[in-house]
Amino acid sequence: MKWLYFPFCLLTALPAIAQTKVDSSLLMKDVRTLSSDKFEGRKAGTRGSRLAQFYIIDRFKQIDITPYHDTYEYPFYFQEGEKKVMGTNLYGYIPGKLSTVMVISAHYDHLGMKSDPAAQDTVYNGADDNASGIGGLLAIAAYFKKHPPRYTLVFAAFDGEEEGLQGAKAFVAQPPVPLTQIRQNINMDMIAHNDKNELYVCGTTQYPDLKKYIDDIAAGSSVQLIAGHDKPGTGMDDWTGQSDQYEFFKQKIPFLYFGVEDHPDYHRLTDEYTRINYSFYYRAVQTILDVVKKMDSDMPENKYSGARKM
Repeated sequence: MKWLYFPFCLLTALPAIAQTKVDSSLLMKDVRTLSSDKFEGRKAGTRGSRLAQFYIIDRFKQIDITPYHDTYEYPFYFQEGEKKVMGTNLYGYIPGKLSTVMVISAHYDHLGMKSDPAAQDTVYNGADDNASGIGGLLAIAAYFKKHPPRYTLVFAAFDGEEEGLQGAKAFVAQPPVPLTQIRQNINMDMIAHNDKNELYVCGTTQYPDLKKYIDDIAAGSSVQLIAGHDKPGTGMDDWTGQSDQYEFFKQKIPFLYFGVEDHPDYHRLTDEYTRINYSFYYRAVQTILDVVKKMDSDMPENKYSGARKM
């Protein structure tokens, strides 16, 4: 009966293979590439930003995200001092069974370069802020391309976040679908660097009906998924207005924002790929993917009807 042993082992191994959700090597490659010196800190309106756009567009094509109007590129303009700057949002979608939309977002821009050529390092590479969010966005898109979603999922890489959420402002001003069709925003900004294994999610204070999706996933997550940093009146400890989700919130669109607390490399030249927590990052992206999957399968189609708390 030995011939039965090998097939049995093979069959028992299959579920573990099937459960693989995120390609860890590709996830790390995306962050390592986008946070390399070649991209010159990805500041909006610069050559480095354009190179980052090319990379993200290529990845959208590889995943086979569907473009709106045959393009992923949506330019916009904003004022920076006396200068008008052109930013470029990049987005497309994966169609679902429902026309109702969830927007999965992350910003790809960062702070650019220092002007002092004599400095040892002149590039703000922004590995955690926010190459990590883009890596997560691409990983989630790749999953849902292979596992078609219930909701239509828009994957939006925003520009100009560091200049005042400019890309998100442009997106909600001219969205690819009516704002009334957008059920939810999931935003990721700094999800790769935490020494305490803590990933925060804010939005459940404003939208308490969303907490059940967080609690269900947190119970089995390998990272500490903590709801918080969203209580009004707590100043800078309230992250509601500190990244792109705020523009959705202002339009009364529910949001969940995933991020880590500030660390010593935040907005410093030391925010490099070598400084992120690789294992934590991989597990954080897996956890965020699990939340999106849970919401996609269980969330009511109708627009959020609970009381929005300001």
